Amino acid sequence: MSTDPAAASAAYADLPLTLSEAGTGRPVLVLHGGGGPATVAGLADHLAGTVHTITPVHPGWEGTHRPAWLTGIDDLALAYLNLLRERHLSDVLVVGSSLGGWTAAEMALRDTEGLITGLVLIDAVGVHVETEPITDFFALDARGVAEHSWHDPDRFYLDPADIPADELARRQANMATMRILAGEPYMHSPTLLSRLGQIRVPALLLWGESDRVVTPAYGAAYAEAFGDGRLEVIRGAGHLPQIEQPEATFALIDEHLRRTGGPLRQR
Repeated sequence: MSTDPAAASAAYADLPLTLSEAGTGRPVLVLHGGGGPATVAGLADHLAGTVHTITPVHPGWEGTHRPAWLTGIDDLALAYLNLLRERHLSDVLVVGSSLGGWTAAEMALRDTEGLITGLVLIDAVGVHVETEPITDFFALDARGVAEHSWHDPDRFYLDPADIPADELARRQANMATMRILAGEPYMHSPTLLSRLGQIRVPALLLWGESDRVVTPAYGAAYAEAFGDGRLEVIRGAGHLPQIEQPEATFALIDEHLRRTGGPLRQR
């Protein structure tokens, strides 16, 4: 897709984004991972108490429209940058979970106008770390997903036999979209790690200590590659610390909000 602002607006005309918004103040874009918007709903609600949250549904998730041209995370990143541009937003903090964290990093790399002034990546995928391979999520059964994703898998495990047919179909459709956007190469860009040093805005990387999808060691390599990156490991959490340990996760994000960007702005 074109990075020229005028051309971009026309190019994204067939992409009606589904957005939830709340609060006022500094704009914060909250990007969900493969599990869909429900995985960041509590985080967005918390942030809306002090900032203006914008939480999109990635095209193709939850039955939303995905145009044929949107086939990669780079396309998604450019689409969200166009959203910020069209809304005339600046001093934006982008918070992304898992796949959303990867998208946030790609956005920051392509942000030639300086719209983004901070990043929070929560157990993000997106880079290749030779010694810490990303678990093949598509190869796991339901029990394997729970064991790799949660610190307390028994609490969150769902037997597929107990999931209503319509909910199961929704989840399967979401996974099909994830395969299109991130299935090849699997869950990463081969060159992203080497390019992260170009990003100068402060990046906070939050990692669940028990994440077996992408390990804390993977997170450490990710954080080290940024120009200004910092890793915080959250105890008692797996791949979604905002759900397992919300209090600790929210406190770290609140602190990052205070130390990044300019004065709060109401839009």
